Amino acid sequence: MKCFLAVFLIFGLASFAGAEVIQVDSNFDGNLDQWHHKSEDGQLLKVEYDKNGDGKVDQIDIFEGNEKPVRVELDRNLDGTLDQVQHYSKDFILEYIEKDSKYSGLVDWREVYGPGGNTVTRLETDEDRDGKLDVFQYFSADGHMERVEYDTSHDGQIDRWETFAADEALLSTSFDTNEDGNPDQWQYFINSTQLKKVAHDTNFDGKPNRWEYFDDSGELERVDIDSNHDGKLDIVKRR
Repeated sequence: MKCFLAVFLIFGLASFAGAEVIQVDSNFDGNLDQWHHKSEDGQLLKVEYDKNGDGKVDQIDIFEGNEKPVRVELDRNLDGTLDQVQHYSKDFILEYIEKDSKYSGLVDWREVYGPGGNTVTRLETDEDRDGKLDVFQYFSADGHMERVEYDTSHDGQIDRWETFAADEALLSTSFDTNEDGNPDQWQYFINSTQLKKVAHDTNFDGKPNRWEYFDDSGELERVDIDSNHDGKLDIVKRR
């Protein structure tokens, strides 16, 4: 009986405005769990799945006339709401993923993949959940974090930059203190936390003109200043 039912369902068509839907019981339990939507000319548009058998669609593969999906939509926590969208090339290579990481109804996470679709090259997140991405993490081909950019003022403009060594130790942090889109303060570290030098661009011309140096205990030991902004030191202060 189950085998007969499955064959009937596979070939039983529901027509809607010239299109058709093929309904499938893929595991032969007597319940429909796949819906294949086709266009009037027979092209596969999308396939809906109920993978956990609760009667709710929890995955949708979008084909748009291609042989393989160009988009896959998922309900990761099976609450009836789709919360992740995976985007593919026409050759079915993963390009990027968008998701609602906190299951709140807001997309706040975007993973961008490199050639081949196996490695994340950029991770973008919306930390304050205002609908705008504000943290951008960049990764090397072998998966190590190389730099991070932040929009800390949430105005759509990057105002903080961090760079990392091959072992992901923090090397430097740069700041845009006057919100002109350019860094004007640079902090340099050893072992991620030990501050060694700070450079300042006090007149915002894109060139540092004040340097502060710190000893191994974190105490300020020297300040170099180019007071007239001619590119030459004219004041050196030592503690």
